[in-house]
Amino acid sequence: MNRPAHPHSRPSEPTIKMRDGWHCLHLYYRICQSSLLQLSASQRAAGREELVRLLDPTRPGAPERLQTSVVSGHKADLSLLLMDLDPLVIDGVRQSIRTSPLGAALVPAYSFVSITEVSEYVPTVEQYGERLKAEGTDPASPAYAAKLKAYEEREVMMRKQRLFPDFPPWPVVCFYPMNKIRHPLANWYTRPLSQRMEMMAEHGKSGMKFGGRVSQLITASTGLDDWEWGVTL
Repeated sequence: MNRPAHPHSRPSEPTIKMRDGWHCLHLYYRICQSSLLQLSASQRAAGREELVRLLDPTRPGAPERLQTSVVSGHKADLSLLLMDLDPLVIDGVRQSIRTSPLGAALVPAYSFVSITEVSEYVPTVEQYGERLKAEGTDPASPAYAAKLKAYEEREVMMRKQRLFPDFPPWPVVCFYPMNKIRHPLANWYTRPLSQRMEMMAEHGKSGMKFGGRVSQLITASTGLDDWEWGVTL
C-alpha cells in the first residue's frame, strides 16, 4: 500500500552534485613571461604566496582531490587535476587562479571535463562466476568458491577506487583523452557486448603486470568534452 506523502516533505531538488562519484577537471597552464615582468617583485611574491595557498590540497574548502604537476615540453608549464562531488568547488579553484595576482601570467592552455564512473566492462560477481565456469572451474569445487569470494572482495575496492580515487605520491603523471574506434570497417560498438568484455578483460590482464608501479584513473567525458574518456596514469 502506498503511504501518503508527509505534509512537510518535498521532492528531491535538482542538483549538479554527483550521487555516486566525483566531477573531474584537468587544467593546463602556460606561464606568460611578459605578464610576469609587468609585476613588481613584491607583487610576484604575493602572487606566489596566494597561488601556493590556492593549490594546497589540505586547505579548508579545497576539492576532495587536488594534484599539481610540472609539464614537460612547450605546450604547458603547470597541470592541475581536481576532483570533487561539487563541480562549483572545482571551478572555484580555476576562478580564484584567474583573479589572483598571477592570474594574467597563467594562461590556460588546455582543459578536460569529465566524471568518474565504473566501466560497463567490469564484470559483476555473477558474470565473473560465469566466466570461471566457462574456463572450466567446477562451481561445486572449493577453488570456485575461493576465486569468487576473492573477486567479490576485490570488486568492492575496485569500484571505490574508480569512483573515489586516491592519488599515489608517485613522481610522474601522464594524461591523454581517447575515443573507442568508430571506423566503418572496424567499429568497436558493432561488436557484441560479450566480445567487447573479453577484449577488455585481456586488456586488463596486460595492465595488471604494472600493478604497484602504475595507478590508472579513467574518467568519462561523453557529452562533457570532445572525447569519450580521459586516461590518467
